[in-house]
Amino acid sequence: MERSIEMTVNGARGHREVEPRLLLVHFLRDTLGLTGTHIGCDTSQCGACTLAEDDQLHPLQAGFWEEHGLQCGFCTPGMLMAAWGLLKHHPNPDEATIREGLGGNLCRCTGYEHIVNAVQHAAQRHRPEHYGVEGDTAARVVREAERYGLESGAAAGGTRLADRAEREG
Repeated sequence: MERSIEMTVNGARGHREVEPRLLLVHFLRDTLGLTGTHIGCDTSQCGACTLAEDDQLHPLQAGFWEEHGLQCGFCTPGMLMAAWGLLKHHPNPDEATIREGLGGNLCRCTGYEHIVNAVQHAAQRHRPEHYGVEGDTAARVVREAERYGLESGAAAGGTRLADRAEREG
């Protein structure tokens, strides 16, 4: 049974009938023909298709633009969202923290130097309100999962940023 949705994308207001199980990435790409959003895993788990709702250029987007942090663009959505989460919890990260925070994302084009520069650029210009999302429960979900012994990013052999934040103060 299709549902009626109404949304504004890139300034254009639209109305469509869609299946409830349709992922936003498929709506944007297949229904609207907007192929800038990438499909990575086709399950919405990897972050390549992640979008943020806003009508202004975010400091991270500006950083990627100013510091040439993108080339082919395939990894950019995942890098932006990983950097968003990093800066939300670590507003003034050093280079090692940035590299660790982006460690789960692969880029075959840039060599990461410009991406790290882009995150540093954003860190110098952002404000806490750039990272507030109503109903954001990400940190609580991770803590609950770990409380029940479920794997987190540390399962991949890395240091959890939450552990690092506790050590640093």
